[in-house]
Amino acid sequence: MTSQAQFLGQNPAESLVQSVDWLAIAPPTIAAVVGMIVLVVDLFVPEGRKRVLGWISIAGLALAALSLLPLLDGDRSTFCLRADPDVCSYTADEFALVIQFLVLAGALLTALLSMSAVAETKLPAGEFWFLLLSSAAGAALMPASRDLATLVVALEVASLPSFALVGMRRGDRLSSEAALKFFLSSVAATAVSLMGVSFLYATTGTLHLSEVAAGLAEVPDRFDSLATAGVALTLVGFAFKIAVVPFHFWVPDTYVGAPLPVAAYLSVIGKTVGFTGLILVTVLAFPAYADVWGPVVAVLAALTMTAGNVAALRQRPGRAHSAVRLLAWSSVAQAGFLLVPIAAAGYADDPGRAIGSTVAYALMYAAVNLGAFAVAALVGRTSPEGRIADHRGLYAARPLAALAMGFFLLNLAGLPPGVIGLFAKVTVFSVAVDAGLGWLAVVMAVNVVIGLYYYLQWTAILFRAPEPGAAAPAPTERGVPGSLTAAIGLAAVIGIALSGAPQLVLRFASGTLL
Repeated sequence: MTSQAQFLGQNPAESLVQSVDWLAIAPPTIAAVVGMIVLVVDLFVPEGRKRVLGWISIAGLALAALSLLPLLDGDRSTFCLRADPDVCSYTADEFALVIQFLVLAGALLTALLSMSAVAETKLPAGEFWFLLLSSAAGAALMPASRDLATLVVALEVASLPSFALVGMRRGDRLSSEAALKFFLSSVAATAVSLMGVSFLYATTGTLHLSEVAAGLAEVPDRFDSLATAGVALTLVGFAFKIAVVPFHFWVPDTYVGAPLPVAAYLSVIGKTVGFTGLILVTVLAFPAYADVWGPVVAVLAALTMTAGNVAALRQRPGRAHSAVRLLAWSSVAQAGFLLVPIAAAGYADDPGRAIGSTVAYALMYAAVNLGAFAVAALVGRTSPEGRIADHRGLYAARPLAALAMGFFLLNLAGLPPGVIGLFAKVTVFSVAVDAGLGWLAVVMAVNVVIGLYYYLQWTAILFRAPEPGAAAPAPTERGVPGSLTAAIGLAAVIGIALSGAPQLVLRFASGTLL
C-alpha cells in the first residue's frame, strides 16, 4: 500500500525522526522509569517496609526535577522530522521547563503529603506510588509536546492513573463513586477531543502544531466549517481537565471522595496539565482562529470564576461543611482567573506576555493550594470529618500550622502578607485591561471581593478560641509525621520566598515564554 510519504513524492526515510536527545526528555523519562522500579521493588519488599517505596518515589521526583538544570542553557528539541528539522514533536524550551518544574515540584509535595496517608489508610503502596509517578511523567511530557498526537498521549498518561488513584480506597462508596464519575466524564471529553483532532488532520494533513497553524491560516472556504469544528472540539478535552464551566460538575464529589493527597494532586497538577494543553493548542496551533476561541475563553473565564465562588460561599463553618469541598470550589474559581490571560492572548499582539501571566499565577496557586491541603490533612488527623469548623482553635494548638494556613488562604485571596498572590492577580488584571477586556477585568474584580468573604472567614476561624465544651485540635493526640510537616514547611517557604521576590512573577508576566 502506498504510504503518505510516497504519495507526496518524498523518500519514506525522510519521514523518520532523528536520534533521541535523552537529556531533553530526561524529566518525564526519569519519573516513568522510577515508577517502573517502584512497581518491581514492591514485589520483594515485605509489608512492614513498604514505606521505602515512598522514599524511592520522592528521590525519583527530586532527581527528575534536578534533571531540568542542564536544560537551562538553551532550547533543545528532539523527535524532529528529517525532512524538516525545525518541525519537532518535543521541545524543551523556557515554557516547557517552567511547567515541568511546577509539575515535578507539585508531585514532590504531594508525595510528602502522601507518606503517612498511604500507611494510615492502608492504601496499596506499590500501586499508589507507581500510579502517582506515571501520572507525573505524563504531566511533565505535556508542556514539551509539539504535536497533537503527543499532546493527547500526554493528557491520557496523566489522566488514566488519576482515575485509579481517586478510587484507591477499596470498599469506600464515596471513593468508588468519585472515580466512576471522574472516569466517565473524562472519557467522554477525550472522545470529543479526539474527534476534533481528526477534523484538524483532515483539514491540514498534519499533527505538528506549527504546521497545523500554517494550514489553518490558509483553509479553503469549503473546509472552514470542518476546521472550526475541529478547533472547538479539540479544546473540550483540555477544558474538562481545567474544570471549566460547564465541565466542572465532577470536581467537588471527586475531591471529597478521593484520598486527600490525591485531591491535592488533582487540584494542582491536573489543572496544570489542562492549562498547558490549552495554551499550546490555542497559541501555537490555532492563532488563525483567535477570533473564535478568544471570546469563548473570555466568557468561560467569567462563568467559571463566578460559578466557583458562588458555590464556595455556600460552604460555611456553622453548617458542618467540608474543608476539602470548599477547596474544590475554590479551585474552580481559581481556574477562571487562570483562564483570563489565555483569553487575553487571543486579543493581544504579544501573546507571550499574556501566557506568562498564567504561568506566574499557576506557580503561586500550586504552592499555596498544596500547602492548604497539607494543613487540612494535619487537622484531619484529629478530626476525620474534615469540616471547616474543625480548624477552629488551631492557633492555640499548633500556632505555626495556623499561621501557615492563614498565609496560604490570604495568598489565594490576593491580600497581604500574601504578596505573591496579590502580584499574581495584578498581573492578570493588567493583561486583561491591555487586551481590551475591560468587562472581564470588572467581573474578575467582583469575584475577588466574593472570594475575600470565604477566605477571610476561614482565616478568622483559625485564631478563634474553641467553642464552649469543644476542645481545640490536640497536638499530642496523634503524632505529626515528619513528611507532612515537611510538606507544609516547603509550601510555606516557597510562598514566602516568592512573596519576598515578586519580581520573579513579574518576569514571567513580561517575558515571552512561547
